[in-house]
Amino acid sequence: MAALLRRLLQRERPSAASGRPVGRREASLGTDPGVAVRVRFAPSPTGFLHLGGLRTALYNYIFAKKYQGSFILRLEDTDQTRLVPGAAENIEDMLEWAGIPPDESPRRGGPAGPYQQSQRLELYAQATEALLKTGAAYPCFCSPQRLELLKKEALRNHQTPRYDNRCRNMSQEQVAQKLAKDPKPAIRFRLEQVAPAFQDLVYGWNRHEVASVEGDPVIMKSDGFPTYHLACVVDDHHMGISHVLRGSEWLVSTAKHLLLYQALGWQPPHFAHLPLLLNRDGSKLSKRQGDIFLEHFAADGFLPDSLLDIITNCGSGFAENQMGRTLPELIAQFNLTQVTCHSALLDLEKLPEFNRLHLQRLVSNESQRRQLVGKLQVLVEEAFGSQLQNRDVLNPVYVERILLLRQGHICRLQDLVSPVYSYLWTRPAVGRAQLDAISEKVDVIAKRVLGLLERSGMSLTQDMLNGELKKLSEGLEGTKYSNVMKLLRVALSGQQQGPPVAEMMLALGPKEVRERIQKVVSS
Repeated sequence: MAALLRRLLQRERPSAASGRPVGRREASLGTDPGVAVRVRFAPSPTGFLHLGGLRTALYNYIFAKKYQGSFILRLEDTDQTRLVPGAAENIEDMLEWAGIPPDESPRRGGPAGPYQQSQRLELYAQATEALLKTGAAYPCFCSPQRLELLKKEALRNHQTPRYDNRCRNMSQEQVAQKLAKDPKPAIRFRLEQVAPAFQDLVYGWNRHEVASVEGDPVIMKSDGFPTYHLACVVDDHHMGISHVLRGSEWLVSTAKHLLLYQALGWQPPHFAHLPLLLNRDGSKLSKRQGDIFLEHFAADGFLPDSLLDIITNCGSGFAENQMGRTLPELIAQFNLTQVTCHSALLDLEKLPEFNRLHLQRLVSNESQRRQLVGKLQVLVEEAFGSQLQNRDVLNPVYVERILLLRQGHICRLQDLVSPVYSYLWTRPAVGRAQLDAISEKVDVIAKRVLGLLERSGMSLTQDMLNGELKKLSEGLEGTKYSNVMKLLRVALSGQQQGPPVAEMMLALGPKEVRERIQKVVSS
């Protein structure tokens, strides 16, 4: 870069940035004939993927799939000081877990790679060279100490900190003298006084006169790494990005980016800025919350579809909000013109209910239910391990029966290995005294239940059991039906509350019910 600057000193510098101005395009949704839809999700691997990032990625994904386009993952890792080990891998892992894998990415490769900005430095250097040649950019020799003093002074005067453009109009002689002492200056972009207006696909027509409120921004740091403003423009151009769907916090910066496109003579993409995703109380989602990271939800047993469902349900872009939508339904129903400027308020307390609906849908599908059976077997092993007195409870037929009986009642698969459902996998420690405290007719009730099982054989149904159980208290003076059910529930599960007794018996099966009752009665 220093050699380039020295060469430029030998040429006459134009008084203003050259490069053909780019005409504004009418906003459209990217269905221009012959123009492929290409969108990108470009997170910084300075942290793991969280709900806010997932929402941005999802809107890009469903927009791409709606228009048979490509969804690209690009990692903006130019700030090497803030990189978090494992974050890059986590982002791609979590996109795949969520069911929205990129078509092109660092892992998958693609025609526009590399997909990590730290591997694209030559492209940024070329763009910077082009801007320096036209005078649209210039070297800045201001020290970090001076910039910090400017910031403190502005804050002291209750002003917005901004660079004072001190190096903007240095003469060739001054630049040459500075280069002799500091051969690696930062490069700043010369902001034009009149910023182009643009039609955002969400916020409509916008114009931000950035030069009146900001100083010229650094586009290339002294370490040879670009800042976000240059890198995103260069990459979006070279990767053929047709639409930039990103958070509304970048709306004001778009003027800078359009000026860069204009100075480089490139056609800009369409822009659509998505409203913020906020907590239910209107506060910002914070990475410090910890529980907004996708790993947290995956570990807690929440399904990807339930997360995709809730973060779109609380926002806009769909004709109506309804619970239980799958990814194909989200793609079919999505309409970018229906995304509003209003922030989306996320109520995570509703997530269990969303998950219940999606879990029930999986259980009702035979092939997906088989996958759930395998996952539940693993959970049972992990939760109870050596406590399993009878490993028949891991039999797929038994596990599937439990899933079918409890579908619609549980929110997560993990719920079935909670203490409430431990009786399904291990025999409870119940003593005769516990049953005697409920009713004096323990032996009579036990005999009637055992007789019921003997008569019914293996052909138990819930309706049949409900009818037969209601007869158990007939002729038992001072013993209510509710007490009979309470006694049987304790005998079978060791708990005062739980599913209906008929369902418990159906889940455990005649043989296990018989053994549990006989064991408690004889203890």
